[in-house]
Amino acid sequence: MATTIVTGANRGIGLELCRQLSARGDDIIAVCRQSSPELDALEVRVEGIDVSDDAAVRTLVQRLTDVRIDLLINNAGILRGENLESLSSEGIEQQFEVNALGPLRVSAALLPQIAKGGKIAIITSRMGSIADNTSGGYYGYRMSKAAVNAAGVSLARDVAGRGIAVTLIHPGMVATEMTGKHGIAPADAARGVIARIDALTPETTGKFWHAGTGEELPW
Repeated sequence: MATTIVTGANRGIGLELCRQLSARGDDIIAVCRQSSPELDALEVRVEGIDVSDDAAVRTLVQRLTDVRIDLLINNAGILRGENLESLSSEGIEQQFEVNALGPLRVSAALLPQIAKGGKIAIITSRMGSIADNTSGGYYGYRMSKAAVNAAGVSLARDVAGRGIAVTLIHPGMVATEMTGKHGIAPADAARGVIARIDALTPETTGKFWHAGTGEELPW
């Protein structure tokens, strides 16, 4: 049985990842600031942790001291819709803490417990692609996702010698609270994400994928 950690697990894609991976037999550790009735119904282990808090992540490591991790999915994320007229340094900093530093913080902290042959997935967005930006706006979100893409590539290089592969995945526009319920169903997005994770090999580590189509995306 594989042991999988999912951050941002209480709703949306994270909840669906927990549901689908648990259904296929994974032992799930769901990480989120606060659980939800839907997550509680899955009867998986829940850890109430804020990935933007260094002390909280250290607490998570202490709680998981004896756990060997096969898959870490860094899914937690927030979206603010800044444009030039509504720039907020506080809002941008919050997005960096969760979207960019969160996955790096959690991955680095749990790295000693990730098994050889294990995998790290970062749920990012094509909105972090500089080449793909045709509409502008969303400064904090785009910047934070571009930053986590850069971090993910460095992470892939740094953990390759440990036999760990890293993938960066754009799940598509998903109908969650974060997007105002516009887009594809979370269940469909989660299936695409899982397919990309299953396809991950040491040869494809550090690449940026579209979950639904399987195409490699530009930086």
